Amino acid sequence: MPILCNYYITYRCNAACDFCHFGDASNVENVDQANPEEVLRNLEALSRMGVKFIDFTGGEPLLHPDLPEFLREARRYGMKTSITTNCLLYPKLAEAIRGQVDLLHFSLDSSVAEQHDRMRGVRCFDKVMESIRIAGELNERPDILFTVSDLNGDELGPVYEIARRHGLILILNPIFEYFRAESLSAETLDLIEEYGRKPMVYVNPSFITLRRLGGNNPRKPLCRAVSRVVVLSPQNEILLPCYHFRQEQIPVGDDLVAAYQSERVAWHRLHEGRHDFCEGCAINCYFEPSFAFPTNRFGLAAVPSKLRYGFNKYIRPRLKR
Repeated sequence: MPILCNYYITYRCNAACDFCHFGDASNVENVDQANPEEVLRNLEALSRMGVKFIDFTGGEPLLHPDLPEFLREARRYGMKTSITTNCLLYPKLAEAIRGQVDLLHFSLDSSVAEQHDRMRGVRCFDKVMESIRIAGELNERPDILFTVSDLNGDELGPVYEIARRHGLILILNPIFEYFRAESLSAETLDLIEEYGRKPMVYVNPSFITLRRLGGNNPRKPLCRAVSRVVVLSPQNEILLPCYHFRQEQIPVGDDLVAAYQSERVAWHRLHEGRHDFCEGCAINCYFEPSFAFPTNRFGLAAVPSKLRYGFNKYIRPRLKR
């Protein structure tokens, strides 16, 4: 059964990151945001399916006007919630979502405003700094999410110091190749690994191992994108086998459980990670849940980093009180 839902509540975005396609207006014109009634109905179904974590994503999730209600309902059903934001709207909406996001991630890719803004396609560095301040005033503890590429690896140290100065965890997110033809150099992988050993830094070490091995091998697949993740679109569809390489959309209608138990979903589950386009894939969104359990050496290797993240996120703050 799935443990995670990646819920794309909108494809709209108010940034234009150079490693992403959501800022391309041609991809979002005339695209509706998720219907609130459908989302609320699906949240109840996800809870019955055993989903424990839900990532409200996009696009920029804060653009959806009903996000606060979605968060409250998901938590009412016992799910852990997560959001990643560029922070352009967080200062305005911080109070509305206060206490409703278990894993709140602020994207920050450089300590230099001009470089961060250039990568994000809009001026948002100052909004990230403002959001960190506001979150602190509200007793929220966001994580800083650093998308690492060969172009900004030299900013790891300065961004780490920003996170340390504010007592926040730094999450290292190795850029993946779907959005542009880019591989991480061995030097950048070494740098990510080095910083992953520092206090208050999280990176799944199995991501690095997977990259060095050339990514997913369809003949011995590691991906569990269908069996451990439910990917839902704003149009109320299950995207298969995943968002990034979607080949089929299953209409949910008013019964997500029935849609998920359909023969087509079962077929995709049987073939997860085995398609030609799965060759070399290392998309973090799916390998994080794929390595969630210690059922192989990748899952086992991920355990210490997850334990350390949990300690820094939930236990350390209590010890400081």
